[in-house]
Amino acid sequence: MPRQPRRKSNTKVYHCMLRGINKQDIFFDEKDYLKFQSIIRKTKEIFFYKLYSYVLMPNHIHIEIKDNTDKISQIIHSMATSYANYFNKKYQRVGHVFESRFESKNVESSYYLLNLVRYIHQNPVKARICEMDKYKWSSYVEYFKSEDIKSNKSIVDKDEVFSIFFVENKINNKEFLEFNQKVLKFQDSVELLEYEMRNNLTDEEIIYFIKEKIGIDNIQEIQKYYKKDRDEIIAQIKNIKGVSQKQIARVLGVSIRVVQKVKKISK
Repeated sequence: MPRQPRRKSNTKVYHCMLRGINKQDIFFDEKDYLKFQSIIRKTKEIFFYKLYSYVLMPNHIHIEIKDNTDKISQIIHSMATSYANYFNKKYQRVGHVFESRFESKNVESSYYLLNLVRYIHQNPVKARICEMDKYKWSSYVEYFKSEDIKSNKSIVDKDEVFSIFFVENKINNKEFLEFNQKVLKFQDSVELLEYEMRNNLTDEEIIYFIKEKIGIDNIQEIQKYYKKDRDEIIAQIKNIKGVSQKQIARVLGVSIRVVQKVKKISK
């Protein structure tokens, strides 16, 4: 069955994610990270897109792009191909470096756009690598440490994001910094992006969702709840993309038949 074409964003802004095949690392040293940054710079010169934010994590990449030319697939494919050729040659390997098809999500509002900048910048903190200002491989450095970066090396179109933020919020640079540092709560829709973009979740990720979004620390207590309360929780979990009914039953300690009887929440 042929793949469905990607739906175009009305705002031309996209959140794209490239992930190492089998979740394997794609960056091993500083030269690898610098290489991908140079690839971003080169593809910007070719495709004339705007880069709002990005982060290069050890085994995946988040990129927020405004693509006025409707060539988002070509842009990401060009990045992935260029880096894969470099990576395979350097490490004397063959085969795929990234998963076969990059994942993307349309960014249809300024609220989404701004929270996505924050979400992307907070990836190193979430992964417990380091604080945002200590991580060299994201756009956070260009937004808030511009004195350390020569203007001709900038690859982020931060002025466009600043203009959106200041119009929306009527505040200054200091408050934009505070906005980026404010911890995202799970109920913020942007926090669900990484979960929606994955095909399968681990039990640990489902447990994290239950604790952070639903506010239940003792997962095993759920099986003792009244049926109505228990089923409401199951319904919320079933709405997460990438979660199987068997997995829900295993994590909650309930029978598969209990999970099967609960309907998803209508969106």
